[in-house]
Amino acid sequence: MALRPENPQSRNEQIAQNRAAQQDVFVREVDDALREDELRDAFQRWGKAIGAAVVVGLLGLAGFLYWQQHSHKLASENAEKFTFALEDVEAGKLKDGDAKLAALLKDAGDGTKAAARLMQGGIAVEQGRTADAIKLFDAVAADSSAPQPYRDLAAIRAVAANFDAMKPEDVVARLKPLAEPGKPWFGSAGELVGLAYLKQGKNDLAGPLFAAISRDKEAPDSLRARARHMAGLLGVDAIDDDDVARAAGTAPGQN
Repeated sequence: MALRPENPQSRNEQIAQNRAAQQDVFVREVDDALREDELRDAFQRWGKAIGAAVVVGLLGLAGFLYWQQHSHKLASENAEKFTFALEDVEAGKLKDGDAKLAALLKDAGDGTKAAARLMQGGIAVEQGRTADAIKLFDAVAADSSAPQPYRDLAAIRAVAANFDAMKPEDVVARLKPLAEPGKPWFGSAGELVGLAYLKQGKNDLAGPLFAAISRDKEAPDSLRARARHMAGLLGVDAIDDDDVARAAGTAPGQN
């Protein structure tokens, strides 16, 4: 029985399909490599940025908590000293601000002491005294007499200052309770936990966490933007419907 000659057209189609499949695999590999490079670059860039203290923001926040946690009389007596220290730091006079804070610690109440130590920790980070900063932050975090918002903030600042040297599982263990939607420090704690997940290779946990941070209306815009970008690199949709509506001019309440 004679063999049926092979159809040249079918053979050419098969070759073309094989080439297309090979090209598709190659394109996916290149795309994955580029995505990994972008993710690595973003992690390195923002990991360092998070590790550095933004002193003015920290002090402003500490000042806000200070006013909320104290009686009017006590606040009025110590707020002036606190404000003078803040002004020195904002003006770049870190040593003068640190000295004023040290004087304030002598006769201040528990809340004022915690706020002042947080400020001192921020100054230490700004001056490159990371070990001193971590010690100050850890002391506030462990102080049972300090208001809880201060203690939580101090824990976050301690981890941020020491992030590169910490094991990712230790970062997660310490900050995961604070990295939950609705918690006051969700954005700040969540970003650090998300980066720790990336160190562990747990992209499936990091992506949704970054996406949740990007949708947190209470988080600073800069933090939300970073989280949105990280979520996108991890393949998680972080587009907020309200943001899209505002950009299109169709948000609720808009004509």
